[in-house]
Amino acid sequence: MTTNSNLSNMFLIFKKELSSFFNRAVAYITLLVFLLLAGWFSMNTFFLSNQSNLRQLFNVIPIIYLAFVPAITMNLIAKEKNEGTLEFLTTMPLRDADIVIGKFLSSVALIGIALLFTFPQFITVLTIGNNVDVGALVCGYIGLLLMGSAYAAIGVFASTITDNQIVAFIIGFLIISFFFILDKILMFVPGFLSGILQYMSSGYHLEGISRGVIDSRNIIYFASIITFFLLLSIRVLEIRKWR
Repeated sequence: MTTNSNLSNMFLIFKKELSSFFNRAVAYITLLVFLLLAGWFSMNTFFLSNQSNLRQLFNVIPIIYLAFVPAITMNLIAKEKNEGTLEFLTTMPLRDADIVIGKFLSSVALIGIALLFTFPQFITVLTIGNNVDVGALVCGYIGLLLMGSAYAAIGVFASTITDNQIVAFIIGFLIISFFFILDKILMFVPGFLSGILQYMSSGYHLEGISRGVIDSRNIIYFASIITFFLLLSIRVLEIRKWR
């Protein structure tokens, strides 16, 4: 009975956050910018490359995530703190975990919606391409959703440690950028560190999934990032009660 109640509470938070997002004009502007950037930079060289894949799209979206994900997560909890509505939520029969996970799932849903709108490119590749590796394309989208989910967990954490949405955006951007850039600096680090930094890099694991093979190590990596930052977020909310 308790489990059903917790799931119901999470769903209420999820539904509230998702509906409030689409009640704001900035939501549509954010999604439009995401789609324009993804479409332009991925399709600009699509016909020139003469390849039936979405490799360029899978390379571009992680870069767009650097700003897109912090933008959709920065107000999840920071805004509630700033407006004093977080305390109202805590007077309801809600656990801190219900609030954090519900808001996290709403941001993952938004990322999923954004990726869904890139499906015309997926259909284009299937229509005009020859010997298209559908499995690799599907795995690429799965990888992008997993990466986006990990970044969303980071964004939720950033939003819990401040009541300023701009500060939450900056913190989220910096942490996400740290995981994004790790595999780009391997040539500048000592050899004994390169393996560790490579494994910590989000891009390394996305690349592995995008090849069309779902490796458990990649799934564990993204699941670990999500779990770690969500637990940190819950802990931060619990600490405030003792102040």
